[in-house]
Amino acid sequence: MSKLAPIRDAVMERLPQRHRAEQRFQAYGLTAITLAVLFLTLLVGSILTQSLAAFTAHRLTLPVTLERELVDPRGDGSEASLRRGSYNAALQAALRDQFPTVHGVGELRELFGIYSAINASRLLTDVVNNPDLVGQSVDFEFPISDDADRYLKGASVSERQIDMNASLSIEIAGNVARLEAQEAVLAPFADRLRQVMADRANRYAAAAEAALASARQTIDPDEREILEAEAQRAQMRVQQLNERLRPGADFLLGPREPSLLVRAGDTIVRLTSITSGGREATGEVLLADQAWSGSVTRWSFWEIETPAATRLITDRQMVFVRLLEERGLVRNAFNALLFTNADSREPELAGVRGALIGTILTMVITIFLAVPVGVGAAIYLEEFAPRNRLTRLIEVNINNLAAVPSIVFGLLGLAVFINAFGLPRSTPLLGGMVLALMTLPTVIISSRAALKAVPPSIREAALGVGASRTQAVFHHVLPLAMPGMLTGSIIGLAQALGETAPLLMIGMVAFVADAPNFGFTGFTDPSTVMPVQIFIWSTSAERAFEARTAAAILVLLVLMVLFNAVAIYLRRKYERRW
Repeated sequence: MSKLAPIRDAVMERLPQRHRAEQRFQAYGLTAITLAVLFLTLLVGSILTQSLAAFTAHRLTLPVTLERELVDPRGDGSEASLRRGSYNAALQAALRDQFPTVHGVGELRELFGIYSAINASRLLTDVVNNPDLVGQSVDFEFPISDDADRYLKGASVSERQIDMNASLSIEIAGNVARLEAQEAVLAPFADRLRQVMADRANRYAAAAEAALASARQTIDPDEREILEAEAQRAQMRVQQLNERLRPGADFLLGPREPSLLVRAGDTIVRLTSITSGGREATGEVLLADQAWSGSVTRWSFWEIETPAATRLITDRQMVFVRLLEERGLVRNAFNALLFTNADSREPELAGVRGALIGTILTMVITIFLAVPVGVGAAIYLEEFAPRNRLTRLIEVNINNLAAVPSIVFGLLGLAVFINAFGLPRSTPLLGGMVLALMTLPTVIISSRAALKAVPPSIREAALGVGASRTQAVFHHVLPLAMPGMLTGSIIGLAQALGETAPLLMIGMVAFVADAPNFGFTGFTDPSTVMPVQIFIWSTSAERAFEARTAAAILVLLVLMVLFNAVAIYLRRKYERRW
């Protein structure tokens, strides 16, 4: 007993150290889990935050008069005649009725720019389906342009309105307005802009000095010439700004400065110059009668802090949209077009329906090709194939194919399925075949691992009671290996669901404006898939596609979760314990 005492004492001395090591290990595990949950929350939260703007859209409702001369040019009420009608002209006439004083070509172009002319096709469809609408007035609802929608959501323009209670005289002659106030109400705005322009002039001056200093230090004549030209441009800009800031001169408002609008009722003037005293100003009439003058005491400043040169929506378009909203003709509602429309060049009309149907059809082909073939190959190689050089060579090649980049399978599909067999490009059938080739190695390897995990005693017991080799495998081994096989299939198919590179090689990156038929014939219709749709939208120039890209990512994640939920249900259903 005395001989074991030193060992016992040594163990007892190290026991607290072992407990601390175990606690550290548990702390590391909890930290890793916490970080993983945190990163996942940040990822999903950022995607959700960016996508919220895509799930709602501002829609304009106009009373549209379907005059027979416009929508039924032949006058016979036939479908051919109705399809030749000018429905966009009917929409334009309804919009002009809301602003009867707008007549100029440029003004009308800005007015009609708050919506997309493609909306007229839906009005055409409504009239063709119901010819009795000809000659009647209908309330037609359609989405406004993406720039106007982002403006109303506050995503593109920073603005504020200040109500004033001071006497203001407005005299309008043609498109020019002269304003005069009894007090210097315009001075604070002008002084603030002067300070902004002075800071800008100082930055240009500093940039000119830095460019000249770099030009004196360089020995390359070409680089010196570029720097001197850059310094000269900056100095010219400084001179222009100083000229505008000259004491006593009228302050001019250009497209690089914030816009200042004066609103008195429905009369809106954009100021172009302010006198040094801040009491008088001249401006451009954005909306008013052609000849109007008078004095008002209740009016408002409408300051648009975002300069016109840095935004896509004009001052006049903002006026049109705001007035339509005040009249109750524009409302923000759930954007059903995101799920009912296919792709479009206009962000406000773009949807994921075509890509969603294409994804489902493509995955159906992938499942019915990859899973049966992969499981069958795994069963043969693991249970029936002889152990020789040929089977070892096949196993090595399968393992190597699992590590091949996915774009190689796209090249294979391009060379074999398109060039050799002549299958149509950009179809779910072709995409499913290419993804099935890519998924096969993963399904085979995981299925073989699941078969190996079944205890040998199961096979031996089945063979011992007189079952054949085939009966032992399919009646006893395969049901026990099914959960593992489904797990491997889930991994492979989830990878295929998010693949983009192989589909780009077979033309599924093409712009597809019509959704494929959700049926048997849809397998050969031109289509795209959700990952490719996300890629296309992410490279689009319009800012409204940013929110739609995030929304499409959410839809893809939901589709993947549903797909995995079905697979997990099947795995639980066939799970056996021993």
